[in-house]
Amino acid sequence: MSAPEIVSYEPATGAEIWRGKHGNVDDVVDRARRAWPAWAAQPLSNRIELVRRFANEVRKQAEELATLIARETGKPMWEARTEVESVVNKVEISIRAYAERTAQRKLDNALQGTAALRHKPHGVLAVLGPYNFPAHLPNGHIVPALIAGNAIVFKPSEKTPATADLLVRCFHRAGISAAVVQLLIGGPEEGQALVGHEGIDGILFTGSAHTGIAINRRLALRPDKIVALEMGGNNPIVVWDTPKLTDAAVLVVQSAFTSAGQRCTAGRRLIVKASLYDALISEVKRLADRIIVGAPFDEPAPFMGPVIDNAAADGLTESFLYLLSHGGKAIKHMVRTDDNLPFLSPAIIDVTGIKDRPDVELFGPLLQVIQVTDFDEAIAEANNTRFGLAASLVGGSPQDYNRFWANVRAGVINWNRPTNGASSAAPFGGVGLSGNHRPSAYYAADYCAYPVASTELDQPRALIGVGLRED
Repeated sequence: MSAPEIVSYEPATGAEIWRGKHGNVDDVVDRARRAWPAWAAQPLSNRIELVRRFANEVRKQAEELATLIARETGKPMWEARTEVESVVNKVEISIRAYAERTAQRKLDNALQGTAALRHKPHGVLAVLGPYNFPAHLPNGHIVPALIAGNAIVFKPSEKTPATADLLVRCFHRAGISAAVVQLLIGGPEEGQALVGHEGIDGILFTGSAHTGIAINRRLALRPDKIVALEMGGNNPIVVWDTPKLTDAAVLVVQSAFTSAGQRCTAGRRLIVKASLYDALISEVKRLADRIIVGAPFDEPAPFMGPVIDNAAADGLTESFLYLLSHGGKAIKHMVRTDDNLPFLSPAIIDVTGIKDRPDVELFGPLLQVIQVTDFDEAIAEANNTRFGLAASLVGGSPQDYNRFWANVRAGVINWNRPTNGASSAAPFGGVGLSGNHRPSAYYAADYCAYPVASTELDQPRALIGVGLRED
């Protein structure tokens, strides 16, 4: 049985900030099913107006929400504020995306009448959110799903329920029924029950590949349920011929260590041309050594905070030691400054000499470096993963980038930009173990409604012109 309560703690201090009781999955889903028809029957303009009011509620609560995100995730306050801005901006982006991706269309079909294309909502959708962006990423599912006419059951990560609670209250304050957007507090048990519930018409998930695969397996015999999986990445950043090694080093550090490496798009593997290795690594290490690791409200502001909890810090430390003991060469050691709190220094390790490198997503500030001698080898190394979320090429010619773009298997491919920081105004998703070909962000509209094709006449008109005996 589940524990009686979910408790949220501040990573930076260990202090308790929120507690709440586990929700009842059957009750929440039943309530959503009863509320959904009235919500779906509202004019689209009404639903759009209500999500715009939600954006205004978030604006009113912006500093409170940012403070809560910073406390609950450990991320610096400056970064928490950018997350709140993304929550607000998602509304207008989703409205534009719905109009473009799922607009109504009518075509004259001559004597066959009118051909029409319209879209219908699925019904009640479960949104399973992650802890690294506890407001922005679930909101990226919720807002487009509401615009399309779905009701929502939102189960946040058990590590960030306080942020989810405040986010959902903003929907309710905007005038969206508390039955149309519901918060389900719980852990893995409630998540599994929600995925398998007959009253749920689809699962919109952001999180680890392990959990996403379990959801996919659970629903393998249920093609009637929409499943959108946004999972992690073992993302490569390739540095090739460039005289601007200082800028390249900045892009590497931004990719690897922003959000303490707790982004699905974080650069995990630095693939570098051997002739640039010494100069580039010297710049990357020099910059990484200057990174301030601290609590969210410290002055001066830290570049990165702690990882989410002690279990995550323990796992990352063990992973660093594993790589070190299997042939890795430490460039910058991972240091844990307090055994009781999950603060980790950025770590860099050369894994070129490891024959069978583990293809796993090490979700934290741990960058693996691999030397290569030619561009074909760099592309092969970039593709040496079951994941396929993000990849970046730094340096190189336009012809190099064309080859990189054409041959690297990923859903986000950048040139002279970090692997992270994707725009919400573009589709966001990956292939392989990074997703199931249902990208989110601007393309979330695609999985929040299904197309219905119609041919229509205002009066019945028909004849059979062949194959009948004379009357």
